[in-house]
Amino acid sequence: MSIKFISHEEGEANLDWIGLCDAIEAGHKLPKAEIDDTLLYRGSDTLLSRSAWIDGMGVAVKSATVFADNPKAGKPLIHGTVSLFSDTDGIPEAFIDFHLVTKWKTAGDSLLAARKLARKDSRNILIVGAGEVAGNLFQAYSAGFPDANFTIWNRTHANAAILAADCPGMTVADDLETAVKAAGIITSATMVTDPILKGEWFQPGQHIDLIGAYRPDMREADDTALTRSRVFVDSYDTTVNHIGELKTPLEAGVIQRNDLQGDYYEMDQFKRTSDDEITLFKNGGGAHLDLMTSRYILDAWQAAQ
Repeated sequence: MSIKFISHEEGEANLDWIGLCDAIEAGHKLPKAEIDDTLLYRGSDTLLSRSAWIDGMGVAVKSATVFADNPKAGKPLIHGTVSLFSDTDGIPEAFIDFHLVTKWKTAGDSLLAARKLARKDSRNILIVGAGEVAGNLFQAYSAGFPDANFTIWNRTHANAAILAADCPGMTVADDLETAVKAAGIITSATMVTDPILKGEWFQPGQHIDLIGAYRPDMREADDTALTRSRVFVDSYDTTVNHIGELKTPLEAGVIQRNDLQGDYYEMDQFKRTSDDEITLFKNGGGAHLDLMTSRYILDAWQAAQ
């Protein structure tokens, strides 16, 4: 049996954002995933492996090398692949480009929550941060909210302008507070450790999507943002005790564990109770989402053959 390697270009040609959302939702109807992460170090270099097993879907191991000196030599900082194994007999089925899986997993994770929680009439979407994820969010949210207008804000205005030039119809915001108040959906993917989104700016009916924070010392939104919102997560296991966005306010007593409305294994909780409420979603990721995304990528590739 030959094992297929699916490149970024080859895999992406067959993908659809709404189809991925449906696949992630379906994946959470299967038995809960077993997940584990390992980190190995050699000086400033890192090997990260994230693994997941879902009964009925199979096994995925997402491995990435992060070699700190690579950029000095004109090489990419991160290299990796996702290995996908059969649930039936454990036979390797595919190796899938790391960056392809990460792109679609991350943006698709947020889009699924927005399709459940954001108002259907949301027309103004603000993207905070102008890194690589921002362009992926533009693609995903454009598919989920095709009539929306997009604005981007970034601390470095020139970087926001560069991204906007590649995203048809996108405008650049000069002031974050003004941009937040004007948006129906705010999706943020920054690397900040001190919150830049202030809850006092939030308006009735908004949906807030937080992606950037992934360490215990990182937060994009302040305490007021959490206390004014109904808070949802993709996975309790990857967010509550691991990411500062929730870990810090929980430990400080700003919010309580039962203030969290649900994760994707409680999908029936993902709905609005009124047009005026503010919903907030923390995208924490996890190897189980890599597995669901990888299975979707392989299925879509096979269907196109």
